[in-house]
Amino acid sequence: MDRPTLARRIAESALLRGTFTLRSGKTSSYYLDKYLFSTQPDVLRALGDAFASRVPAGTVRLAGAELGGIPLVSAAAMSSGLPCVFIRNQKKDYGTAKQLEGKLDAGDRVVIVEDVATTGGQALEAAKVIQAQGATVTHIIATIDRQEGARQNVEAAGIAFDALFTVADLGITA
Repeated sequence: MDRPTLARRIAESALLRGTFTLRSGKTSSYYLDKYLFSTQPDVLRALGDAFASRVPAGTVRLAGAELGGIPLVSAAAMSSGLPCVFIRNQKKDYGTAKQLEGKLDAGDRVVIVEDVATTGGQALEAAKVIQAQGATVTHIIATIDRQEGARQNVEAAGIAFDALFTVADLGITA
């Protein structure tokens, strides 16, 4: 699927209009429902390929945060051939009691795959979990950048930021 078609498919399937409170606490007149685009097989396949094409050389592992990042990082892992890890919002209190699922080694160079980035808060929380294990998060790549501070916040934390699309690419105006 080419980039303009993928952008159109995402906007058609996921753009909701109304009044929404975002994770950041801000109110918005639109919402991009990641589950509405990440559950479409053609969109998910194309996103996996798009993420794989943006992963920088030297990356040894991908990561995705619960819940929206999991299908995206899985698709990116299949497309790139790189293994991935899943980051829970909080540690389990049973079984292995882990917050990070999968194999991560100290020194690994990791790229976090994100769904919709507003301020970058969830991705930065996931980065802290990875860094606490001795690995390095080199990049955060979002599906969509809402252009509301994510790039600035991520780069201020010393991590490179990239996005497959911006809201403008999807034809969205507030």
